[in-house]
Amino acid sequence: MAGPLEQFEVNPIVPIEIGGFDVSFTNASLFMVINVALLTSFFLFASRGRSLVPTRLQSVAEIMYEAVANMIRDNVGSGGRKYFPFIFTLFMFLLTCNLVGMIPGSFTVTSHVFVTFGLAFVIFIGVTIIGIFTHGLHFLRLFFPHGAPLWTAVILTPVEIISYLARPITLAVRLFANMTVGHVLLKVVAGFVAPLGIALGILPLGGLVAITALEFMIAVIQAYVFTILTCVYLHEALHLH
Repeated sequence: MAGPLEQFEVNPIVPIEIGGFDVSFTNASLFMVINVALLTSFFLFASRGRSLVPTRLQSVAEIMYEAVANMIRDNVGSGGRKYFPFIFTLFMFLLTCNLVGMIPGSFTVTSHVFVTFGLAFVIFIGVTIIGIFTHGLHFLRLFFPHGAPLWTAVILTPVEIISYLARPITLAVRLFANMTVGHVLLKVVAGFVAPLGIALGILPLGGLVAITALEFMIAVIQAYVFTILTCVYLHEALHLH
């Protein structure tokens, strides 16, 4: 039986090397393409033949749209409207990757810290650039809470800077850790079902069903948390403290 960590192995499908760098098309790359294709196909079908009385697919698409729109309105404000396409795409991509990863035999893209850190780093750089272009040098006020006594700057400013620089790490690790631990737990519990037989195997099987349902919930929650934190960071960049 395969070990619980083998499901996270990245294996090349089409080996490619350019200038001494391995840029092979891997199983992770394949599932990213599959996730994007599924997401694109869903919205193409959902928006085809739009009507006043929506179909089931159109209703689901509209619910997703409204959920992200409300998230931006509540956490960013009216200034966040122009960033809706990016935030909506981010949420749907993460949600699709997390849910597809729950299918047996598939690959969980978000279980790799390089993927989650790549997304988090792009968000960090983008939000920082937005803040600088919006406020100029006044953006530095973000590192000193408004209303705090001036003498506390020696303590608070380094803490705020470290906290700010740690954002891409914490954002990436949170998603990566939750997806990885959940899948490892599923694999470990599933390994007890067959060896224990029909009589005793019913216990880990019941636990497996419960954990699977919990993992589906976590898949949705983690996509939501990643996206809402992106909105919070964007709000701070636009409005400072």
